Amino acid sequence: MKKILMELYNEKLQALINLGQRDKLEDELERKIKLNEERNTEIVKGNIKVHIGEISENESGQEEILHQCHYQFLMKQKDHFYLEEIVEDRKAVIWNNEVIGDCAINFPDISEQSPRSLDDYYVRQEFQYDRLAAVQYAERWWNSHNPNYKNFEVNCTNFVSQCLHAGETPMRGYPNRSGGWWMQQNNWSYSWSVANSLTTFLGKSKVGLRAQQVYAPEELQPGDIICYDFQGDGRFDHTTFVIAKDQNNMPLVNAQTYNSRMRYWSYVDSTAYTPQIKYKFFHIIDDTR
Repeated sequence: MKKILMELYNEKLQALINLGQRDKLEDELERKIKLNEERNTEIVKGNIKVHIGEISENESGQEEILHQCHYQFLMKQKDHFYLEEIVEDRKAVIWNNEVIGDCAINFPDISEQSPRSLDDYYVRQEFQYDRLAAVQYAERWWNSHNPNYKNFEVNCTNFVSQCLHAGETPMRGYPNRSGGWWMQQNNWSYSWSVANSLTTFLGKSKVGLRAQQVYAPEELQPGDIICYDFQGDGRFDHTTFVIAKDQNNMPLVNAQTYNSRMRYWSYVDSTAYTPQIKYKFFHIIDDTR
C-alpha cells in the first residue's frame, strides 16, 4: 500500500522537476510551476516521504488510507539554493491495488468570539522583540509540537503565537478569553489560537504585542506575520511566520496545520488558494516608550 502511494507521489514530484510531464499535475502543483517561473526559481531536486496512518474499508470494499506526505524541494533562485518543505495530511482510496481517489484533508475552523484588546487595563511592560529567537523557534518547531503548549488540530495561529512569545513578547489579559493574548493553565485567548481573532487583535492592540500593518510583502522582515483570507470574505483563515527573504526580497514563511518550511508567502500552490484570496501583512514592533 505504501509502495502504491509512493509511486503516485513520485510521479507528481518528477512532473514538477521535469516540466515535460506537466499534464499529470493537479491545479495547485501547476500553479506552483507558474509561480516558480515568475520568481525565476526552479526545483533542482525533490524528495517525498509517506507516513501511513489509519486504514479502513468503506461500504464498497475500497480501502481508505489516511496518510501524511512530506515533500522536500531543493530550490534554486538565481545563484541561491534553499530547502522548501511542505507536509500534507491526505486521504487516498485504493481499489484493486490502484489509487482511485486522493485529496488533501481540510481542517475545521476553531470557534471564536470577537477579541477585545484590554489596552485600558494593561500595566505596560516594555520589551524589545527578539526576532532572532522567534525565527529560531519557528525553525525548531515547524514540523513538531512543543509539549509545553497545548496543541490543536488547526494549529497555525497557536504556532505563530508561540514564535512571538519565544521572541520575548509578553502575554496579557489572562483569564479573559476574549481579551488580550495569552495561553496559561490549559486555557487560552481567542487571539492566541484563532487566525481571524489574531488578525483583529493585531489591528487593534496599542500596548504589549502590537504591530504596524504594511501593504506590501517586501516591507516585512523575518519575525513578522502574514494573515490569509482564502475566500476573500473578510474572515481570515490562516497565519504564517516570516523566517527569511528570497533573492527578490519576498518573504519565505514557516507554518503549521499544513506544516511548511521556507514556503513562498503567497500560498498560490496551496489547495486552499482561490483567486479571491486577500492578505494582511503585520510588522511586529517593540513596546517601548
